[in-house]
Amino acid sequence: MSVTHPTAVRTIMADAVVDSIDVGGAGSLVFQTSGDVEVATLTFSATAFGAASGATATAAAITSDSSATGGTVAKFIINNGSAAQAGFAGAVSTAGSDINLSSLAVGSGDTVAMSSLTYTAAP
Repeated sequence: MSVTHPTAVRTIMADAVVDSIDVGGAGSLVFQTSGDVEVATLTFSATAFGAASGATATAAAITSDSSATGGTVAKFIINNGSAAQAGFAGAVSTAGSDINLSSLAVGSGDTVAMSSLTYTAAP
């Protein structure tokens, strides 16, 4: 049997994770290649996410990277304002992944934008 958490506990967990992004100032969403090379970095608002509800927190506005380094996106990490990894990371694809982008190929100088982002604490 796997350990599970009721929704109320998952909501507390989600708040703790997303609040860690705000440590040290505005955090960032960093898209990387499979070899850990930065492709684009988007900046969260000073308060990255609103309060969680039903174990899910929704990001506030995320500032686009209007001058991406470029490369093929394979994964992401979330850094806090102190540039330390905060809470979570995951895979990126065009469908069925942790974050889905319209294209994984990013050219040097391209603009990379994120229209919405949610974090849900696992059961």
